[in-house]
Amino acid sequence: MNLNKVLSLVGLATRAGRTAAGEYSTEKAVKEGRAFLVIVSEESSANTKKKFQNMCAYYKVPICFYGTKEELGAANGKQFRASAAVLDEGFAKRILKELGEDGNGGNQHSERERSKSDEPYEYDR
Repeated sequence: MNLNKVLSLVGLATRAGRTAAGEYSTEKAVKEGRAFLVIVSEESSANTKKKFQNMCAYYKVPICFYGTKEELGAANGKQFRASAAVLDEGFAKRILKELGEDGNGGNQHSERERSKSDEPYEYDR
């Protein structure tokens, strides 16, 4: 994994207007179905990590925990950012390739569409 290459790709996507940086913007992009990848800082709180992990699992968006808040913020042209969403499929695939992840294992969810079996269900009482 090449740290500079990943951050360079995030910076390039930002300059192309294809990222959403910050918790609120990232959450909004995921819920609207615009996010192809979510990057959360490794030093984010456990609550933030869990929130994004659960959200990305539900909406079938790949997620990775990477870098510091300062590094992620600098790549987005900001001071500090705990999370960012990549809004372009090509950039997302390239970043995942640099990270050595295919989007199918661990916390990764590559399917963009949810199936019926993913729907929440109620238990009979």
